[in-house]
Amino acid sequence: MSDRNPRENTPSSKTAVALSYKPEKDKAPRIAAKGRGLVAEKIIALAKAHGVPLKDDPDLVEVLSALEIDKEIPPELYKAIAEIFVFIYQVNKMSIIPRK
Repeated sequence: MSDRNPRENTPSSKTAVALSYKPEKDKAPRIAAKGRGLVAEKIIALAKAHGVPLKDDPDLVEVLSALEIDKEIPPELYKAIAEIFVFIYQVNKMSIIPRK
């Protein structure tokens, strides 16, 4: 998710890309949804409503938004996507640890 247009360095409409990964079915994560403006805001709102962690990475959003929906992530992006999964794991781990 990003609050800036990747083609400009000024804040404008939001851009969002949602990933899905089903290890029993997919070889790699897929682009589940993507969009700018109102579509991006809807993707972000749905993610928040369902407790899906959001990562703000404008450069990765720019690259991922060039891919087609329902296509697997190409091997060249595996490292970047692995970093996203580490982030999600850390967020999920923190959310299940009771706070004192």
